[in-house]
Amino acid sequence: MRALRAAFVASFALVQIAAAEWQVVSSDNEPSTIAGVQHRHVVANESGTGHRATMELAVFSSKTATLRVIDDPPESHTRLAETMQRESCIAGVNGGYFDPEYAPVGLLISEGRVVSPLRKARLLSGVVSVVKGRVQIQRPAEFSMKAKPAAARQCGPFLVNGGKPIAGLNDTRAARRTFVATSSGDRAAIGYCSHVTLAQLGALLAAPGLASEFKTQRALNLDGGSSSGFWFAGQNGPFSISEQKGVRDYLAVVVK
Repeated sequence: MRALRAAFVASFALVQIAAAEWQVVSSDNEPSTIAGVQHRHVVANESGTGHRATMELAVFSSKTATLRVIDDPPESHTRLAETMQRESCIAGVNGGYFDPEYAPVGLLISEGRVVSPLRKARLLSGVVSVVKGRVQIQRPAEFSMKAKPAAARQCGPFLVNGGKPIAGLNDTRAARRTFVATSSGDRAAIGYCSHVTLAQLGALLAAPGLASEFKTQRALNLDGGSSSGFWFAGQNGPFSISEQKGVRDYLAVVVK
């Protein structure tokens, strides 16, 4: 009986270690001036490697806020912080991929207008869109223009699906990352993470305890590396992580 109990305890411990690959070390909340929108600063450690990541999240409810895709063509380009303040946004991150001429790669819909069409490409495995104020992340095959989205951006790869990290994501190249995520109910988030691989980011977003009242169901990677930026209009002033180069478009949290 003791041997059986010891085996059970050992097995339970192994499950706990496997399930808690990322452990949240600290989590701080900062409210915005809009009800239902919060900035969450999360620090987490990866068990085994000891790698530490810092994540910035702008979590919001579609009852009070929604997402807007802001197209920023090169002839009128402004930086993330300036754009967010000019457009009276609550929070924002950089958007999707673009070519050397700053033309968007993949679907881009801004203010109901199709700027760039949907494309078939392995990397462009997801679409974030807004239909009647509701934010959704879909596979390209699930997405339909018949829903008349007010905003949409195609990017990838998918990081989390059904609450679980996507298997087979790159686990060798670490970089700054930005992403968009949805939870159950009416909650969604945009965010930034310090240098991690895509596999690490997927595992971190799916980790329990990442953010109270927000369990990631689906998450989509946005353009990362030097494009990554994050901005939030806090009650005590803006918080900003600047992108390191110009980008084509932004995803912004705005009042509904």
